[in-house]
Amino acid sequence: MAAPPLPGWVRRWVSGQWRQKKRPPAIRPTRPLALADSVANRRDAPGEATCITEMSVMMACWKQNDFNDAACTEEIRTFYDCVAKAEKERKDQNAEGTLSPRGDLTSSQVNRLLRRFPQITRYI
Repeated sequence: MAAPPLPGWVRRWVSGQWRQKKRPPAIRPTRPLALADSVANRRDAPGEATCITEMSVMMACWKQNDFNDAACTEEIRTFYDCVAKAEKERKDQNAEGTLSPRGDLTSSQVNRLLRRFPQITRYI
């Protein structure tokens, strides 16, 4: 007498077909793989505050002298010198073509580069 036929899943299990690795599915992009024409304009993270100590000294002087500018000319001049120096450093740092301290480009610099080197979307 012949044995009854085995179900399909038992035959696959015994033959080891259940262990065979299947290939991962091919990933097809939904859009063409090319850079966009521009990036969103994003604000840079606010930097650290400057001249805080000079400003607090100037305000303390004003408070001691009933908000009289004549008595606090030295503190006011020191504060304005600090502000001018910080503004000059900020302008030098944001000069065209320079990188931020982290080495990133701003969104306006990226957009300028993308306009300068556009994507080739078709073959000639």
